[in-house]
Amino acid sequence: MHSLRFTTEPSSASGTDRAPLMFDVIIAGCGPTGAMLAAELRLHDVRVLVLEKETEPASFVRIVGLHIRSLELMAMRGLLERILEHGRQRPAGGFFAAIDKPAPEGLDSAYAYLLGIPHPVIVHLLEEHAIELGAQVRRGSAVAGFEQDDEGVTVELADGEQLRSRYLVGCDGGRSTVRKLLGVGFPGEPARTETLMGEMEVGMPWDEIAAKVTEIRETHQPFWLRPFGAGVYSVVVPAAGVSDRAEPPTLEDFKQQLLTIAGTDFGVHSPRWLSRFGDATRLAERYRVGRVLLAGDAAHIHPPIGGQGLNLGVQDAFNLGWKLAAQIRRWAPETLLDTYQAERHPVAEDVLDNTRAQMELLSTEPGPQAARRLLTELMDFDEVNRYLIEKITAIGIRYDFGAGPDLLGRRLHDIEVKQGHLYGLLHRGCGLLLDRTERLTVGGWSDRVDYLGDPTAVLDVPCVLLRPDGHVAWIGDDQQDLDDHLSRWFGKPVS
Repeated sequence: MHSLRFTTEPSSASGTDRAPLMFDVIIAGCGPTGAMLAAELRLHDVRVLVLEKETEPASFVRIVGLHIRSLELMAMRGLLERILEHGRQRPAGGFFAAIDKPAPEGLDSAYAYLLGIPHPVIVHLLEEHAIELGAQVRRGSAVAGFEQDDEGVTVELADGEQLRSRYLVGCDGGRSTVRKLLGVGFPGEPARTETLMGEMEVGMPWDEIAAKVTEIRETHQPFWLRPFGAGVYSVVVPAAGVSDRAEPPTLEDFKQQLLTIAGTDFGVHSPRWLSRFGDATRLAERYRVGRVLLAGDAAHIHPPIGGQGLNLGVQDAFNLGWKLAAQIRRWAPETLLDTYQAERHPVAEDVLDNTRAQMELLSTEPGPQAARRLLTELMDFDEVNRYLIEKITAIGIRYDFGAGPDLLGRRLHDIEVKQGHLYGLLHRGCGLLLDRTERLTVGGWSDRVDYLGDPTAVLDVPCVLLRPDGHVAWIGDDQQDLDDHLSRWFGKPVS
């Protein structure tokens, strides 16, 4: 690879006068995706620096939701108990286009609920986790340019400082500087509609609010006032038009739109935070160019309907972390890092499509409303409701690992094993061979793959090989076949 320079301003730096490698990975952006990726890399002793352009954490308290698959991933790393202390559990239903249907019974997870948690809190907890593992975080540091070559990436900050790393990952949001400098296309649709969203206190009794909301929801689907307690409500109301998202709305904007649509402003006051979102939907053409990668909102944006955005980014981090660490530790098979885009790009495409569909179903036009009524009826069938819940919560994902049983490529739920629960064995971020025959071995891969022989494991196949992200990479009982798959995912064995 020849030297390629990407910058927002001219620089006197010479490609032949590079700083020494200071880090293995520099991550731009310390939101949930960047913090989670940093932690995953540190599990493998990768030297990580996270650059965050904001000097202080966000002060507004926006509630976000962790879906089932994200809760499973947190359990795999021993984080869930810490996070549960700060969240509020809700039933896992009513996600798709806000159609009020309960979750089907018997969802294939021990964590079949939604966890509502303040956005600053989940960011803090994940950043704290990364720092505890040894990641460095620098606030007030914005990426202004970078240059990559065969050995690494030279990153230039806004103040002119230069840093050197083996890889750079842009986790810097929908307006990603890294993506723009890299020149990666971000095709899709611009926002056509916009919605105001915030949390504030309300001056009307709940029974009057509920009656009015029920009346308005018959014609205006993206509209609600939901109580959080202590007089605080989540308020969502259609905006008057599309505006600059960089400019936050005012309380007066909310009052005016509530008056226009509901005939009352509900006495809203004392806002905690105010925001707006549109239905812009875009997907990066590539997730990787050489030694620079994209994850989270830097790679995909979509409307927040269904609450999938944060979850999609965190799951990107879990998919990428162990693969990038393997590349840095020099045991990665040749194509392992390429599987990051091969697996996650289609997942993002599916999320973008289902949010497009949900936004159409929120339209007040007769056609979309007829489709919404029909889907509401269809969701009374367990198979339909289950399919949509598994899609929204990401437990229905199956990566293409080739021909094999249906479990191949899917995540394995937190089954009972003789040492307690399966996810408790995945805290180190290694692979795992769960062997019910007690005849197999991980041999020369024992530095990358843990072993559990357990004939009592609640599993209807003889043995499974799990990747560090919990997806099933192999099913069988033959040692040679296992060795072939260990090589495919974990490189050459140590002699």
